[in-house]
Amino acid sequence: MSRIVVLSGSPRKDGNTDRLVSAFVKGAQARHEVEVVRVYEQTVHPCIGCNTCFTREGNACFQKDGMTEIYQKLRQADILIIASPVYFYGISAQLKAIVDRLHTPMRNSFHIRKLGLIMVGAAGLPELFDGIIAQYQLILRYFSLEDGGTVLVRHAKEKGDVTQDDLNKAYALGQSL
Repeated sequence: MSRIVVLSGSPRKDGNTDRLVSAFVKGAQARHEVEVVRVYEQTVHPCIGCNTCFTREGNACFQKDGMTEIYQKLRQADILIIASPVYFYGISAQLKAIVDRLHTPMRNSFHIRKLGLIMVGAAGLPELFDGIIAQYQLILRYFSLEDGGTVLVRHAKEKGDVTQDDLNKAYALGQSL
């Protein structure tokens, strides 16, 4: 049994991202321990690029905020799932702040071996997820992570726009891990 941490970057409670994450969790929880972190509910300040984490004991960030708890969760995770609505071809600002705070040698203490994505966007453009996928692939290569899979949903703007087929794909991703 692996420990999965889902970083859910949607500020809209019970929206499309949350529905997809719930379907994923239902698929994964039979074989794994799953924890969802709603990053909007955390206070995480952006990285300021001071690099003091490179010289501080335990590589701790000088900022004392919700990231301390998130670092703990990531240290215990085997699999990380990033879930987010897509705003201007990127992940939500709340989630981006967390990703940027992983610019620390502390990440070398993580045991994450697999990474997956759940993305949902209002637009239907074929290239909607291209920037995110490019960054995802770079992260996989740089950290030698296994691709856990992706669920990419277009045309889902209003709450409830995700289809049963979309939810089934998220569920199947959870089952596949």
